Amino acid sequence: MRIIAGDWRGRKLMAPKGETTRPTADRTRETLFSMLASRLGSFEDLSVADLFAGSGAMGLEALSRGAAHCLFVEQDPDALDALRKNVAGLDANRRATVSGGSVMSLGPAKAPHDLILLDPPYGTGAGSVALDRLVRLGWIGPASWVALETSRTEDADIKTLAVESERKVGKAKLTLLRLA
Repeated sequence: MRIIAGDWRGRKLMAPKGETTRPTADRTRETLFSMLASRLGSFEDLSVADLFAGSGAMGLEALSRGAAHCLFVEQDPDALDALRKNVAGLDANRRATVSGGSVMSLGPAKAPHDLILLDPPYGTGAGSVALDRLVRLGWIGPASWVALETSRTEDADIKTLAVESERKVGKAKLTLLRLA
């Protein structure tokens, strides 16, 4: 795994040990960031949340492209260890907050994020459940973009969010959402 573009382009990332975390393939991440760039224009100064963060590849890609700050949330101990090492290895500590715990334990947001990245375990419906909760707790506002990665057979079904775009890449489906 490598950072695809931006200040840290080409830098290697550590993957978590074990089989519990499924890192997003470089090709899938490249497709997602192309979809986002065509809508956002730039990642400069964005507030990003990388939820179900795993190694942190998605949020670190956003930081590499100019995002101001990224909150990473991950509960798996091996993934959390890899995430912390990746943040430290890129000297991103000033622009990153790493939170060990469940996405479902997040409280109300101080302000909506510009970009929310979610890569929950495939086939669990955890992304839809988390997004419903995040909308209610103010994490997602009218200007927020949400990027959800699921298996290619899963559908995002969140009543308060509208699907802006979907694309299938390998085993994954990438869905961009906004408030309805």
